Amino acid sequence: MKAVALTRYLPIDDPQSLQDVELARPVAYGSDLLVRVEAISVNPVDTKVRSPKAQAETQPKVLGYDAAGVVEAVGENVTLFQPGDEVYYAGDVTRSGTNAQFHLVDERVVGRKPATLDFAQAAALPLTTITAWELLFDRMPFAIDMEGNARALLIIAGAGGVGSIAIQLARHAGFTVIATASRAETIDWCRSMGAHHVIDHRQPLAAQLEALGFKQVDAVLNLADTDRYWDAIGEIIAPLGHVGLIVEPSGLLRIGDPYKAKSVGIHWEMMFARARFQTPDMIEQHRLLNRVASLVDAGELRSTLTEVVGPINAANLREVHRRLESGSTIGKLVLAGWN
Repeated sequence: MKAVALTRYLPIDDPQSLQDVELARPVAYGSDLLVRVEAISVNPVDTKVRSPKAQAETQPKVLGYDAAGVVEAVGENVTLFQPGDEVYYAGDVTRSGTNAQFHLVDERVVGRKPATLDFAQAAALPLTTITAWELLFDRMPFAIDMEGNARALLIIAGAGGVGSIAIQLARHAGFTVIATASRAETIDWCRSMGAHHVIDHRQPLAAQLEALGFKQVDAVLNLADTDRYWDAIGEIIAPLGHVGLIVEPSGLLRIGDPYKAKSVGIHWEMMFARARFQTPDMIEQHRLLNRVASLVDAGELRSTLTEVVGPINAANLREVHRRLESGSTIGKLVLAGWN
C-alpha cells in the first residue's frame, strides 16, 4: 500500500523529512478496524512529533491521526462496525498513523461519518472536535445541552482548528462566546463560526472585555500559548471559574493567587489519553463522534475545513506541515485521495 513516512526527524524544508513509501497492508485482529483511508487532515501534533531530533527509525514511521474512510475489514471482536461503513476518527498517538492507504484503529475511538459531509469535510473534524468537546464537557463541569445559560466563555485562538469547533460547540451549549483573533480574515472566520464577540489577543484582554461589558468571564479556553496568557487569564477569570489548557507551558506555572484565591478550576486536555492508557471509558470517543455526526447532519455544527490541498502524498504533506508551522492557518487543511 502507499504511505507517507519518515525515518529521520528533519526540518520540513528537507525533502527527506516526509517520503512516499510502499508498505505491507495491515490485517485487522481483535477490536481493530482496517480502514481504507480516503482523506486526512493535519494537526499541530503531527508537526511536533515530526520536529527535528537526533532520534532515527529503523523502519518507516507513518504519522497522522485524523482520517475519514471506509471500513475494509474488521477484527474478530468488533461489534460496532462492519465492512462498508463510512467512518471518521482521530486515532491513537501510540500506533502507526493515518497517512497510509489502509489503517488499523480500535473501534472504540471511531465514529460513523456524518452523512451530509464528504470524506474531506469529515476528516477535518475528529481530533479538534474531541479535544474541544472533552475539554468543555468532560474536563470542565459543563454540558453540551445547556441552552439558555448566561455564562461567558473566552476562547483564545478562535480561528485555529480547535478554536473553530470550540466556538460552535460553546455556542450550541448556550455560552456567550468571545473569541480572539488578530487579522481581518481570522476575525471574520470566528464570527462565521458563531462567536458573539471577537477581541485581539495581541492587545490587553481585560480592557477589551470591559469595553464589551464583561468585567470577568466564567471560563477560558487557552488554545495557544499557556505562558503568555497566564497572568492575563488570572486577572479576567471569575471566582469559581474554569480554565482549560491544551498547550504545555515552557516552564513551571505559578498556580497560586489569583487562581487559588478565586478557587479556579484548571483543566488539562489531551485527546489521546483514553487510547494511550486504555482507559475503561475509551468508548466515550465513539459515542462523542457519533453525537457530533448527528449534530452536523442536523445542521447544528459545520465542518471547519478551509482547503483541500491535494491528494495524499509526501510533497503535499510537507507543504501542509510547513503552513501549520508558520502559525497563519485558519480552520483545517485536508488532503484527499491517492495519486
